[in-house]
Amino acid sequence: MKVKRQLEIKDGAADSCPTTKTTTTETHFTRREALGMTGMAGLAALMGLTSSAIPMQPQKKVRIACLTTYWAATRSHADWIFTKLLDGYWWQGAYMESRVEVVSVYIHQLKESGLGQKICKAKGIPIFDTVGEAVTLGGDELAVDGVVIVGEHGNYPTDLKGHWLLPRWWIYNQVVRVFERSNRSVPVFNDKHLSYNWDEAKWMFDKSRELNFPLTGGSSIPIYYRKPERELAVDTPIKHSIVLGGTSDEGAIFHAIDVLQAFVERRKGGETGVKSVQSIRGPETWKWVENTPWASKLLGSVEKKFELEAGHFQQHPQTNMCLIEYNDGTMAAVIGGRGVGWTYAGEIEGQTDPTIISMLGWAGPFDQYHASNAQPHWITEMMVTKKEPFNAERLLLSTGIVNHYMESNWENSQYSPVGRRIETPVLNMKYHTTRGAQFNTGERPPSRPYIRGFSE
Repeated sequence: MKVKRQLEIKDGAADSCPTTKTTTTETHFTRREALGMTGMAGLAALMGLTSSAIPMQPQKKVRIACLTTYWAATRSHADWIFTKLLDGYWWQGAYMESRVEVVSVYIHQLKESGLGQKICKAKGIPIFDTVGEAVTLGGDELAVDGVVIVGEHGNYPTDLKGHWLLPRWWIYNQVVRVFERSNRSVPVFNDKHLSYNWDEAKWMFDKSRELNFPLTGGSSIPIYYRKPERELAVDTPIKHSIVLGGTSDEGAIFHAIDVLQAFVERRKGGETGVKSVQSIRGPETWKWVENTPWASKLLGSVEKKFELEAGHFQQHPQTNMCLIEYNDGTMAAVIGGRGVGWTYAGEIEGQTDPTIISMLGWAGPFDQYHASNAQPHWITEMMVTKKEPFNAERLLLSTGIVNHYMESNWENSQYSPVGRRIETPVLNMKYHTTRGAQFNTGERPPSRPYIRGFSE
């Protein structure tokens, strides 16, 4: 494409009356370049005008409310996530500036959260007394473009079955009340599983469908760096799977189960839902593995991959596992295992050797650019595009598996290390993922202190 432009060239004469010459020049654009020039920016390019000739409006950032239970220790999830939404994050080998603006904060355990108070003061962000005020900015109706809920950590009790009674549903419910009152809703991120209680979790998911707002959450581990840097193809014919990782409590095993779901949802035919869940704890775990050929084979393949001695994992007898049977007959197990980060091993139909993909080298909580970098990226993507980064059904399914795993070892108020097999018709959910790879790649971030907004 050829565009003619009239340019005025002023001679820099010594007197006060410079002469003006007019000349015609030709600028060449490809068709794609021409079509890509839209609006005032495109007009300016075609007319040869400088950026100062036509004032450009700065892109308005998405305004979000950050709601949390506790923001004190640097190891708290609120600090991991909110800091990156404030100051940017490391994605695909480079630092990315934040594309959102945190305009309000609510902290349930405010008195204990001195770090959060200090950061908000330094950044000029108001901390509101209630959830409702944080999402309305003190007004009557919804006044933000997105909501980020981090109901993790804080001084909350644990019940007899090991549920950590974090008030995620309670915070979420206050947000939903504002949505309903305002006849408008915005995207919501909920860190980790939806709730320790299945009825609450299902209600949370159902409200997102009823009020038509994007919902995401879950673990940061499925989108952490992988070795090899590989994603399973959609419709991979998976037969059996295991995940090895931390499974010490409810929160830890959720990470491992969410890793599993991120892989097995890509199996042939898509997700069909879960038929049953069973928990096995302690030495009984290894007895089950020994008596289950497919699990023994996959466990052995991980030992071989990492050049570990045979029986490496069995040296930790006080482990635990979650056995999952899917409606299409696929079987999977999440097993507590040390020394391999979080590792997925899958038996794929037609392949001689198992497929092994690991998430290794988790950088820990005391570094600005640790594990939680890809997660703030996808939170931001949802806030900006208003599209869920993955099917929210996966978040509900991972939540439901954990919920039933926690119940499996208990029956009639009695505990057994070999839990009962729980039929799970409530987890009969079907979907077919089309998402691409979402994990972080490229050069890993440099080790550096947190960006705080204050020097001390």
